[in-house]
Amino acid sequence: MIGTALVERLLSEEYDVCGVDIVSNPWSEEVDDATQLIDLREERALERLPSDVDSIVHLGAHARVHRLVERPELAMENMAMTFNLLEFARTNDVSHFLFASSREVYGNTSQVVYDESATFADTSESPYTASKIGGESMVTAYNQCYDMTTMIVRFSNVYGRYDTADRVVPLFIARCDNALDLTVYGANKVLDFTYIDDCVDGLYKMIDQHHKVKNMTLNIASGQGTSLIELARRVNELTPHDSAITVESTRTGEVSQYVADIERAKRILEYEPEFRFCDGIEKTVSWYLEHPSVLDQIPAGSTDADP
Repeated sequence: MIGTALVERLLSEEYDVCGVDIVSNPWSEEVDDATQLIDLREERALERLPSDVDSIVHLGAHARVHRLVERPELAMENMAMTFNLLEFARTNDVSHFLFASSREVYGNTSQVVYDESATFADTSESPYTASKIGGESMVTAYNQCYDMTTMIVRFSNVYGRYDTADRVVPLFIARCDNALDLTVYGANKVLDFTYIDDCVDGLYKMIDQHHKVKNMTLNIASGQGTSLIELARRVNELTPHDSAITVESTRTGEVSQYVADIERAKRILEYEPEFRFCDGIEKTVSWYLEHPSVLDQIPAGSTDADP
């Protein structure tokens, strides 16, 4: 999802882009034409990439928290992908390496609003969290040992077009479209939902103004908290069917409260989220309802959604 939208933006800004994915891109012929099919878990496969690369933006990962609780070996695959790309960058003298991390690295503490300094390995909540903390540590190590210019971006609950995974936003839309009930895990869960265009705008600013954020970590998010119950209610209002909402306990490995402090990105990059949650979710629901074939790809029968 993020990769497709970012490549579209970079191509529109006349960047020379080589995308990497494990599957063909179903959304954009232009993006698909710019993409090579490569499994980042296989170090030798990266030999097919062009060696004259200026920057790497590493977005690839197994990103469903609850799935990695059930299959922790996938966390090791996340680490392998990061290591393989760092080695490619080191051996090919790539100038800049941007690593996509997550709000999960902040853990589950009594805080609600987090700035970039508040990460604690000893409060790691899940294998996915550990893979992102480990990835950040590996990126920092390559910066320290090999003088590689690195940047780390921490996302939070990015939502919008191009998402067919059973994450909470597309799953809620698919279930409401099928007149199925919604299950919220965590009565008091509040998270920072970031509309895809704001996410991509922040990423683009980091790439385009990399000299300003050299070797830095930035939160790119909305800076506003939204409860999962509010999300469920809003999706229900925007879809044609009336679905019941039930609340269950928070699941193992999930963060209960998180709002990003985005002042650093605002100050350095003049990053300013454009889409309030009410606007972004309306655009998102409209997009899915206008693309019923996409809704058909989402497992609406599942209640096992990651935020």
